[in-house]
Amino acid sequence: MNLDGLRVAITGAARDTGRLLAEAFAERGAQIFLSARDLAAAEHVADAISQRGPGRAYAFHCDLAVPESVRAFAAAVAERTKHLDVLINNGAPYIEGDDLGDVSDDKIESVMAAGGTGTMLLTKNLLPLLRASSRPDIVNMISACGEVGHRRSGAHPAFYAAKHAHAGLAEILSHRLRPEGIRVISLFPPDFAQDGPRQADSDLTARSVIDCVLFAVGQPRDCFIREFHFEQVRRASTS
Repeated sequence: MNLDGLRVAITGAARDTGRLLAEAFAERGAQIFLSARDLAAAEHVADAISQRGPGRAYAFHCDLAVPESVRAFAAAVAERTKHLDVLINNGAPYIEGDDLGDVSDDKIESVMAAGGTGTMLLTKNLLPLLRASSRPDIVNMISACGEVGHRRSGAHPAFYAAKHAHAGLAEILSHRLRPEGIRVISLFPPDFAQDGPRQADSDLTARSVIDCVLFAVGQPRDCFIREFHFEQVRRASTS
């Protein structure tokens, strides 16, 4: 798939699935604006991507739990480009725990702020750049924790709540932005492994999730793939 020149912003891109997403788009010629809470880690990823090519990457700091940081990231992207083709809302802190009391109040507040408010504010502030694109897509890396009735993850209730907020945002944006030609694509993977065999009896891998993103973004503009839901074979040990 040739995505040469596509301009893509990705949150939470310094490691794991976010980094793999940035690499996958850059390998196909896209220009990447990647962010993370750890700027040094983001810069390391961006440098490696730019050296490998063919796409180039630029690193930015963004803490989705801090509105000022979100607005600063959006403004920095706007200084680099007049339009944005793809926004991938990937960043969100994951926490485990069966009981509300398993984590501190501050941690709960941070998780809810990043997954809910921060994701909404970033989408809002980058929407003018998306509207300036001839092929805009908003990709939401949600989680099966955002599905009604899902109970198989060991994630903390705050993570479940944040992902339901993200899912609600994606649902209404898909309806309201579709007349403008802006596709809103949401993925609801269960807990998955970063790497491993891609077989029917194995855990879902990050590579398979990323392949779904590339497939949806690469479709002709008359094809609106709104959601990806996955059958969970068994609970993965990592996510």
